[in-house]
Amino acid sequence: MTLHTPTRRHLLLASGVLFAWAHMPRMALAEGRDPRMLTIVLRGALDGLGTVAPVGDPDWIRLRDDQALRLDGETPALPLDNFFALNAAMPNLHRMYKAGQASIVHAVASPYRERSHFDGQDVLESGLSKPGATDTGWLNRALASLQPAGRVAGQPQALAVGPMTPLVVRGPAPVMSWTPPRLPPATDDTVMRLLDLYRHTDPALARALEERVDITAIARAGGMDMRPGRNKGPAPQGPGGAIRAYFTEAAGAAAKFMARADGPRIGALAFDGWDTHADEGAVKGRLAMLLGALDDALAAVESNMGEAWRETVVTVVTEFGRTARVNGTAGTDHGTATVALLAGGAVKGGRVIADWPGVSETALYESRDLKPTTDLRAILKGVLRDHLRLDERVLASKVFPGSDQLKAANGLVVTA
Repeated sequence: MTLHTPTRRHLLLASGVLFAWAHMPRMALAEGRDPRMLTIVLRGALDGLGTVAPVGDPDWIRLRDDQALRLDGETPALPLDNFFALNAAMPNLHRMYKAGQASIVHAVASPYRERSHFDGQDVLESGLSKPGATDTGWLNRALASLQPAGRVAGQPQALAVGPMTPLVVRGPAPVMSWTPPRLPPATDDTVMRLLDLYRHTDPALARALEERVDITAIARAGGMDMRPGRNKGPAPQGPGGAIRAYFTEAAGAAAKFMARADGPRIGALAFDGWDTHADEGAVKGRLAMLLGALDDALAAVESNMGEAWRETVVTVVTEFGRTARVNGTAGTDHGTATVALLAGGAVKGGRVIADWPGVSETALYESRDLKPTTDLRAILKGVLRDHLRLDERVLASKVFPGSDQLKAANGLVVTA
């Protein structure tokens, strides 16, 4: 076992999986329950409008034109109700939604209102209202606040699976880690961030990386694979296949650990690559591929949880959304509100939860973003309170400090 203390830049660049605490909460045991909670962090800022579209909003098609998800498009979006539709790349989530085991929270955001990945992820994973205020995460503090049922002796522990331990689980509860044999492939935005870093610290290395990026781009355009001995034709498996394989393997491993009778009950995964400034492709491009990979991951959790799925809640969150309009390079830039996803047998699903702000010119936040109307902390508070039975005073003082005036959302999970 290895303990990690990653830097903030590592937290942005790394993808990883973690699990927390093999103890069952004492109150849950008294109720005859054995709840699981898995949080998936999407690093890079998910385009909520490209994931769940307001197809019933009269301003929607005008906003995104031929980039808009449609019910009558060449690749029709999947209807959720009479107003919202899900990206067609997510049939498993749609199936869970129709079965009452998934909900979508729209126009949601953390308290952060700027557009820095580093700071946005700090706020998302720390659970505080501003960046850089703590080295601990809300999930670890929630873990440390739960009273163990005593089934496993000793101090509660978190188990991390992946190359890095995210901030969301760093804190007083100790973290152990295990690295799977398959590591996530480097995404284009990861390469560009490394280039930006080395341009300031090692210009020579930056130039070498730039040359490699240029050569790789030319090779891809010509259908060549740059791996040794593989440049005689197209690669048998593109980067999308590798990403889908990693997402599925990581999420499936998480579920297998959490399904065990002596396994962890709380956990989180972190997947990067969602920074879609150019060629986003919500219908057939990069975003569709990433959403398909996430959809496969959710299906792997469902499958590998087995009977434990009925007592599981999966939350999918990201640091902020993206611009409402598509930019000049067919991508979207850093925005504000987005979507959060809830899935699992313990979710009171089949609903899109939204105080919808609209996407007209006058309704957009700062004339560019989907306006946030729901605080993500209220959603997380609701799940932690009703699913794991955390006390509201603890949630306000320790897990999400400074959120005393923010009420936990009601009715997100099955409580009977």
